Amino acid sequence: MPQTVIDQIDKYRKHCLWRGYDINPRISPKAAWSMVCLPKEEGGLGVLNLKTQNESLLLKNLYKFYNKVDTPWYILFGINIIRMENYVVILKKGFFWWRDNLNLLDKFKGLAMCKIQNGSTCLFWTDLWGDQVQCQVYPELFSFARNKLL
Repeated sequence: MPQTVIDQIDKYRKHCLWRGYDINPRISPKAAWSMVCLPKEEGGLGVLNLKTQNESLLLKNLYKFYNKVDTPWYILFGINIIRMENYVVILKKGFFWWRDNLNLLDKFKGLAMCKIQNGSTCLFWTDLWGDQVQCQVYPELFSFARNKLL
């Protein structure tokens, strides 16, 4: 969901929680919203944080894309487009839903480790493989690389 939609939903949830049935009370909140969103075990009310939930679902889409899970949208993106163009070029194109997924690509790469096979889904310099990211371990060597996207 776009951030503006998440903000509007959170606004309605806050009003429902703090105001109840009265539309115009001037009652200040009893607790911060960040505390309300904490799990019950940590002293919160267990209300879902929609931004975190949205990010986790987008990260799940990236997982499915990189692992070539057989889903309709992967078939649309993965097979029809990758056959026609270079893999790295595709990551920069697409409509808003795909761009939202790609905004979390660095976070996903920090969580997921590549399994080296034929090299079609792993970037040498920027992906986590072998328990390290090569561009961070060897920054001087990375500065001399002609194609930093390999």
